[in-house]
Amino acid sequence: MPGNRNHLVTVQRAGIQQDGFMHLPITARVDPPARGPHAGVCLACQTAQVGGSSDVPALRRGLAILRLLASHAGPMTAAAVAGELGLPRSTAYHLLAELVGAGFVTHLPEDRRYGLGVAAFEVGSAYLRHDPLQALARPLLRSLVGRVGRTAHLGVLHGSETLYLVREQPERPPATPNVTITDVGVRLPAQLPASGRAMLGLLPAAQVRALFPGARSFLNRTGRGPTDLPGLRRLLAAERRRGWAVEDGHVTVGFASVAAAVLDHGDRPVAAISVTFRHECPGQRECGRDWPTLATEVRRAAGELSTRIGGHPTPP
Repeated sequence: MPGNRNHLVTVQRAGIQQDGFMHLPITARVDPPARGPHAGVCLACQTAQVGGSSDVPALRRGLAILRLLASHAGPMTAAAVAGELGLPRSTAYHLLAELVGAGFVTHLPEDRRYGLGVAAFEVGSAYLRHDPLQALARPLLRSLVGRVGRTAHLGVLHGSETLYLVREQPERPPATPNVTITDVGVRLPAQLPASGRAMLGLLPAAQVRALFPGARSFLNRTGRGPTDLPGLRRLLAAERRRGWAVEDGHVTVGFASVAAAVLDHGDRPVAAISVTFRHECPGQRECGRDWPTLATEVRRAAGELSTRIGGHPTPP
């Protein structure tokens, strides 16, 4: 970026994202292009120079630095990087200098801090263009549908709504077909479907409060489901203790769903897998069922997807 030493860029935090939501930005100045030994050298040439096994630990440490910077809301000092990763300061400075030269890290000399660079943003953008979350989830949803014989969905949070990205149905639908509104591209108030609450339950309390600041935030479709923030918090706490979320007629009368969250490497909920099926309670109130056998299969699929994106499945 010639001619200007103070370009500003916004780098989204690490994690699987859809439509750029839920993740706080890191704003940093971009240093001028590197003038070191690798300046102007093609990426393939640099890659070819990486040789024997002695380079592997350095690569792992460099990746650990990138993950650490991505997990923080702002740039960090070299001393903080070294301390959190248990590295000698000299090693941390050396690795940071290499990452700065490659464009993956930006040095802020006035603040003596380091943040993610433009190259990290470019890699993340390319990853998102490939739709990796949907591609990784689809075969898992098909397998889940084959095991339970129900319709399965992949949903993500988009602000205070749940956005459905993938839907898989049984090859041989049940005698009474699922006629629901949870199709690909549909958005629903996140506090109603089980998939939305599976993710909301793992967010910080302050973030949930920001998403649902008042009574107008609680839309109601069927007369069931949380109608205020205290009620939502109680429901989220109960579902968090249980390990999965359940909704019974909150979205569509005569249907219920079970969902579990998908977690990234920082244990943040980035998606949820759910199964929807016909169920009707005899009265106006919910039956209180939680379908643990079905939930076991849903959690298995969510755990497998978490592992595939580098995260950790929720404990049983």
